[in-house]
Amino acid sequence: MLETFERDDNLPELGWADFPEAMTAMAAGQLQSIEARKVLAKGERVEHPHANGHTVLHHWSPAEPNGQPPVVLFHGGSGSWTHWVRSIIPLTEAGHDVWAVDLPGFGDSDAVAGANDADGMLETLAQMLQERFPVQPVQLVGFSFGGMTAGMLAAAHPHVVQQLVIVGAPGIGLSAKHPFQLKGWRHLKSPYAQLQTHVYNLGELMLCDLKKITRDTVALHVANVQRDRLPRRRISSTDILVKSLLKVTCPVTAIYAERDALYPKLLDEVETLLATSARNFQGMHRVPDAGHWVQYEAPEALHALLLPILAGPQPVEA
Repeated sequence: MLETFERDDNLPELGWADFPEAMTAMAAGQLQSIEARKVLAKGERVEHPHANGHTVLHHWSPAEPNGQPPVVLFHGGSGSWTHWVRSIIPLTEAGHDVWAVDLPGFGDSDAVAGANDADGMLETLAQMLQERFPVQPVQLVGFSFGGMTAGMLAAAHPHVVQQLVIVGAPGIGLSAKHPFQLKGWRHLKSPYAQLQTHVYNLGELMLCDLKKITRDTVALHVANVQRDRLPRRRISSTDILVKSLLKVTCPVTAIYAERDALYPKLLDEVETLLATSARNFQGMHRVPDAGHWVQYEAPEALHALLLPILAGPQPVEA
């Protein structure tokens, strides 16, 4: 049956077989991953209004709260809360109250009128955090584009963020050295060729171990990129995060994968720039043998670093 789907011999073959109807639905972003559906079913959906619609948050409550401030997760570009799909359960099992945001213009959230990039959503996000968490500021964890956005938010609205953790964030000012090249897919007529391109792009930017790009991974990824309503984003290629960190007063910790395609062999430079910019820099941690989407590719290693950071300083035994 799959012979009816045009392939691109220059791109990797899919690692699974499927019915044409399923291929078509997946390429259209109509199939969500099984893993994401299971995690989503354990939480609740919350809609927070803004002038142009709603920002959608997904909330998971811990069985035994640890008393720490809420953990708010920002996803990467062309993504949604599902970028954190493998972190939700470990975080709640550690007692954290977890809120994963679909940033305006991504996932299920409506775009902010006139906003084409992260700088246009800061006021909306600050208002949401202030109204949702009026008693105490949050622990804000941002991945990639979400890390850059979180840094900008903490700089502009310091009262809403108690601690900032950035994971694989751009906006460092080293983008001219990026060697990866993503391929376009919207113009392709064949669903099979579209999915091949998504597999290629996942391997080029997001994951370094191609064997981890499964059918479920592709379904999750395509469901995200099909809902990206901010295609004109540009400031990730600037040094906006470094400049923003100069104004951030809360503790800032960074986590990057050693094989992050954004910064191949440049992590020493990244660390230096972050350390000289953030006033209260707590250090940069590196995850070996993982790519940019580190919390998906190496969740155990990521959580071994993230959970102690979120737990705060531990008392020293006498």
